Amino acid sequence: MTRARRWAAVIRARAQDDRGDTSIQMAIVFPAIILLTIAVVQASMWYYARSIALTAAREGVTAGRAYQADTGDGTARAREVLDRIAGDSLRNTAVNASGSTAQTIQVTVSGTAPSMIPGISGLRVSQSASGARERWTNP
Repeated sequence: MTRARRWAAVIRARAQDDRGDTSIQMAIVFPAIILLTIAVVQASMWYYARSIALTAAREGVTAGRAYQADTGDGTARAREVLDRIAGDSLRNTAVNASGSTAQTIQVTVSGTAPSMIPGISGLRVSQSASGARERWTNP
């Protein structure tokens, strides 16, 4: 057998032997799968924090639009809801009703959703709700 034929036989034998290919494939694909999983969980945490902020804002508007209710009643109710349901899912919260008028109330709840990504402090969340105040009017 000539030297070229021997090398060709060795190359063919190595090409047919695929031991270890799965390990290499996993080493390439697995980090991408982990990053995708972390991204999905992070997006879910942000969406949940957004839902908490919107719920608190809606509850604040409901309390603040009642007959003879003050704007402070709305913000107090929003803070109460946040204390009850936010836990660690919405941090550094702030509630204000700065866009309110004599006819409408607007409650804005903002905070930070926790981050799973190292080095990122968290994603900012801000939700607001508004509604007309209940009042006597002349027909």
